[in-house]
Amino acid sequence: MSKAIYLDYNATTPIDPAAAQAMLPVLYGSYGNPSSSHEHGLAAKKLVDKARSQVSGLLGCGTDEVIFTSGGTESNNYAIKGAAWAYRERGQHIITSAIEHPAVLEVCEWLEQQGFRITILPVDSTGTVNPQDLEDALENDTILVSIMHANNEVGTIQPICELARLAHSRGALFHTDAAQSVGKIPVNVLQLEVDLLSVAGHKVYAPTGIGVLYVRSGISLAKFMHGAGHESGRRAGTENVLEMTGLGAACEIARIDLDKNMAHYRQMRDRLESGLIHRLGSKQVHINGHPEKRLPNTLSLSFYKIEANRLLDRISPNVSASAGAACHAGDVHLSTVLQAMKVPVDWAMGTVRFSTGRGTTAEQIDTAVEVVSQAVRELA
Repeated sequence: MSKAIYLDYNATTPIDPAAAQAMLPVLYGSYGNPSSSHEHGLAAKKLVDKARSQVSGLLGCGTDEVIFTSGGTESNNYAIKGAAWAYRERGQHIITSAIEHPAVLEVCEWLEQQGFRITILPVDSTGTVNPQDLEDALENDTILVSIMHANNEVGTIQPICELARLAHSRGALFHTDAAQSVGKIPVNVLQLEVDLLSVAGHKVYAPTGIGVLYVRSGISLAKFMHGAGHESGRRAGTENVLEMTGLGAACEIARIDLDKNMAHYRQMRDRLESGLIHRLGSKQVHINGHPEKRLPNTLSLSFYKIEANRLLDRISPNVSASAGAACHAGDVHLSTVLQAMKVPVDWAMGTVRFSTGRGTTAEQIDTAVEVVSQAVRELA
């Protein structure tokens, strides 16, 4: 196993040992089909029902409002396409933001090709959507607004409740991609006042290949998967009992340990941030995202006139992180998020995202500070 310090928890998380333990009975015994009425099927259905209850406990919703999917990408596709086709007779206008994940932006681009009108809202320098911009963009035929809860690159948390209320005031549904926020900050669908919310299992210490779409009771979506009547007729396909069980256990752990984990994430993130700024100075390091309203584990740093890919190559034997830009043959390719935030190229080209997790230790952070600061000095 790699000895590199893992600071890329926003990309994916390891499976929590307790979640893995919960999955073992499914691997070695509970192999029944939950749709079957015999003993083996009923045992499997009981596991699915428990997982659904654990997810609903974390999100603060009813069990009948939880649809299991294959992950965050499918959840986003289902929410946006499902709403678009279900409500197209009322209108064909959809609003999203410039900093969404490709699983939202590319869906909207595809819908535009099908005749829908798409409005993409800008963000300010902190990566925040201005509610006034949404209010100005809403029209009588707007049927859906999709704005992510927290950005995966810079961690900025959006004013979802205020945005959702604006959408509802004009009769539009509101969807939020909460893949990055679930398990890191409180995510309660009633408090957020959203109609649709996406969850990615592998961001919350569950396996890859499993996710959830919350659908508020009374909301109709056009079917995304056709076949038999699984998930109360909303998503066809034999239930993935193994990974549903893992996601359910992971959600219960996230709910119970949320306050403790939030504090730990923030402590490790702030230790890394202050350590690098102390060693390199503010003239060499710039923090991206909202200074306060950002995920407690996320640190997006831009290093002045440093190529991010070269920096990652230099630190990769010791530290694992992600780049926000790529430089090839003199060309700089910035992420859509950094472009939308209008981060100057000399800074944006050197953007690296560090994200802390449950397994991050103070010792690891101190080592990472030394490794990264030394690499930056060598490349400057």
